[in-house]
Amino acid sequence: MNRFRSLRNKSTILVLVIITLSSLLTGGILLLLILLGIIPSALMATFWMAPITVCVGCIIGAILAAFIMRFYIKPLDDLLAATKRIAEGDFSVRVPEKTHLLEMEMLVENFNQMAHELEGIEMFRSDFINNFSHEFKTPIVSIRGFAKQLQSADLTKEERLKYTEIIADESERLSTMATNILLLSKLENQQLIPEKSEYSLDEQLRSCMLLFAKDWEEKNIELDIDLEDIAYMGNEELMSHIWINLIGNAVKYTPEGGKIALRAIKKSGEILVRISDNGIGMSHEVMERIFDKFYQGDGSHAGSGNGLGLSLVKRIIELCDGKIIVDSEIGAGTVFTVCLPV
Repeated sequence: MNRFRSLRNKSTILVLVIITLSSLLTGGILLLLILLGIIPSALMATFWMAPITVCVGCIIGAILAAFIMRFYIKPLDDLLAATKRIAEGDFSVRVPEKTHLLEMEMLVENFNQMAHELEGIEMFRSDFINNFSHEFKTPIVSIRGFAKQLQSADLTKEERLKYTEIIADESERLSTMATNILLLSKLENQQLIPEKSEYSLDEQLRSCMLLFAKDWEEKNIELDIDLEDIAYMGNEELMSHIWINLIGNAVKYTPEGGKIALRAIKKSGEILVRISDNGIGMSHEVMERIFDKFYQGDGSHAGSGNGLGLSLVKRIIELCDGKIIVDSEIGAGTVFTVCLPV
């Protein structure tokens, strides 16, 4: 607010100075014209000449002041109006950044950045209320239903085991969802990767693949792994979320007897990790939304996930100044390529 007051005071002083200088300039020009003999000195002695001089000076000053108002004070008024809209809860407002003053341009840029951050927080809050509450409700209803079934005395041993397994799975799903939401919320308000250290990226990829050994062995999936020795500087725990989500999806959506390929190379100043499968694939519409929070493109598997994994993957990669590319075709499989700067 101090900067706003400073700009207001400067603008008021500037307008007064312009009008004063314009009046003096007009009088000086008339005096010069008299000295040069262009205007008779007798004319200046008339009753009307002094008021005319003052009026001309004021008109010129007003024109110049209006010009200054257009390029100096109007952006400030726009900024004040936008601030009021922010206070009323409209976080979509933005102020044009093209101004003719460096100080004002910095203010506008900072304001727009603040509005952008607030809008992101508001969208995340809205997503949380509308989507997360719905996602929480589904497993809770399932847990409650099967818990009531367990109270029946007529259940067989196999039925009891089945119902308890469903309750355990749904409880794990709730726990994973809560963990992912908290981590994603933390990362969205973060701009830097904390606690970096150098570690073996290829060993991490092998370890993450082994986590799903039981799943790909049961589905008799063929693995094609080719990893270069790569030392990477980053947060090992955060990076594991990327590979666990991508490899887990590849195993989940690859059919019985399918194939998964895992590649990692260092090329042209960046690290490329490629995870491909010959599973069910995705349509173009699904590919455009897979990184949205809570989005699950494959309805047949909607109950086995929470739509947060790929959102988490994308955010971690962004914090690493990297990018993720997806290429997929229905019935032909999916390829995820992660590009990380060395």
